[in-house]
Amino acid sequence: MRRRLLLGVAAILIAVQFVPVNRGNPPVTGEISAPPQVQAVFERSCYDCHSNETRWPWYSRVAPVSWLVAHDVEEAREHLNFSEWRAYSTEKQRKLREEVWEEVEEGEMPRWFYTPLHPEAALDQRDQELLRLWSGQAEAAPPTVLHE
Repeated sequence: MRRRLLLGVAAILIAVQFVPVNRGNPPVTGEISAPPQVQAVFERSCYDCHSNETRWPWYSRVAPVSWLVAHDVEEAREHLNFSEWRAYSTEKQRKLREEVWEEVEEGEMPRWFYTPLHPEAALDQRDQELLRLWSGQAEAAPPTVLHE
């Protein structure tokens, strides 16, 4: 009985590998234009979910994990897609900039389950400060006075 159960589970695990999952990367239609340091943070920490330039890791090819990964990327792209940034209105871009900082400040991004497998995506204080400044959440710096 136990052997039949194990064989049944193995058969199911093998069968689900054939369920198709969309791991496509649509074309980039309007890449975000950000300062190079900010762009580097986005590419390292955000692009795998929030762009059309996802690097699909090995585990994204193993069901049922592949279903979760594809679903998370699809939802992330719907909410914010750096590859389609220019399609957003100026007001939407402003709101998204604020939301980016809000998510980072609250520790929601990158997601807690992403960074153990992708430690390079973790945001240090410098990264966070860059994103805070980019988002427009920094207070205006006083004007610089040049002495001659």
